[in-house]
Amino acid sequence: MTLTELSALIKARPLSRPENLREATCGYVCDLLSWVMARGQPGMAWVTVQTHLNVIAVASLHEMACVILPDDIKMEEAVLAKALEEGIAVYTSPLSAYEICGRLMAKGLVPALD
Repeated sequence: MTLTELSALIKARPLSRPENLREATCGYVCDLLSWVMARGQPGMAWVTVQTHLNVIAVASLHEMACVILPDDIKMEEAVLAKALEEGIAVYTSPLSAYEICGRLMAKGLVPALD
C-alpha cells in the first residue's frame, strides 16, 4: 500500500514526509519500544502513541515505512527533523489506534509476522 493511499484511508496528515517514501507492506500497533524492536520489519506501518526520539530510532533500525500517531497526537519538531533525516514518514490521524488498524486490515494491509 502506498503511503498516499494509507494516509487517505486513515484521514492522516503528514508531519514528516521524506522524498523517497517507502511502501507499507505490513502493519503493527504497540507502544512498548522493546517489543517493537524485537518484531519490527521493513515496510512496516507502526501505530503508536509514543512521540520521543527513540521511536524514530526503532523505525529507522527496521527501515519501516512510517509511524502513525492516532488521536491527532503531535510530535516535537526536533523529533520530526530526525525522522526526515532518517527517511521515516510520520503521520497523525484523528482516528483511534483501534480504528486505524481496522481500516488498514480491511484494505488488505497484513499484520506483521512474528
